[in-house]
Amino acid sequence: MALSHDPLWPRAGSWPAFDGATDAVLLGVPTWRTSLSPTGAHATPAAIRDALPRYGATLMGPPIVDLNQALRISDAGDVSEPDGDDGEATVIERVRELSDVSELVIALGGDNSLTYPVALGARATGLITFDAHFDLRDGVSNGTPVRRLVQDDPAASDLETARIDPTRIVQIGIADFANSAAYAQRAADWGIRVITLDELRRRGIDEVVAEALELAGAGTDPRVHLDIDVDVCDRSVAPGCPASVPGGLQAWELRALSRAVASDARVVSADLAEVDATADADDARTVRLAALCVLELLAGLAARH
Repeated sequence: MALSHDPLWPRAGSWPAFDGATDAVLLGVPTWRTSLSPTGAHATPAAIRDALPRYGATLMGPPIVDLNQALRISDAGDVSEPDGDDGEATVIERVRELSDVSELVIALGGDNSLTYPVALGARATGLITFDAHFDLRDGVSNGTPVRRLVQDDPAASDLETARIDPTRIVQIGIADFANSAAYAQRAADWGIRVITLDELRRRGIDEVVAEALELAGAGTDPRVHLDIDVDVCDRSVAPGCPASVPGGLQAWELRALSRAVASDARVVSADLAEVDATADADDARTVRLAALCVLELLAGLAARH
């Protein structure tokens, strides 16, 4: 259905192609081939772009802010084949190029395997995840990116400087009945800061975000990557996430977390993961939530200026 046009109500999305220095840049990274469950996540970057014009680009404030005016936003298109060794190398190279001339690179996934090359490309020194799961499995899949960022042999890829100290990893939203004791112990042994769903709700978003940024953003010249795995949300708001379960975050909580983290200048990149646009509800609520998270990230960036 065609959207109405109103010259006094500019829409989000349809941003110009990347052609140089920019405040924020979108990049599609449609990973899916190593997913542990069947997925159509490779269709999601296009679906998010299609959903963005359903929204305006204005923050109510005060003050009122039009993101289209406040920020230079561009779109770098998609990495056509981001899976496998060659695909990961291409993503790393492309994100590195974009992050050199942009305050914030927003990667549209794709399954959660995109987190590994995007974080490396952004030269991340710290990591914050919104996720019900640890992603500390062995091997290479959408269940392994956090382990790979800690443990993969840097000599094999010449990326030693990009490895992330596990004490600078904060995982928010880890859920009961969604993980194993072995991976929980691995996180504890490595010194990863785990903030469970229950702890998040007990302490509140502001306090948790402050701690996460302090830990992930520690050190000299910190560069933080944010992984937004939408399956951290309740299944009622994220039916298009294969691993979402009842009782997860509400949509407003994920949106508030995304804006709060992105408002910190140490955050240089973010990804949106685990949305399968082909398995979404008829009203596309999961994809629309992912599109709103893009806007929340941009709102956080605008708050820095």
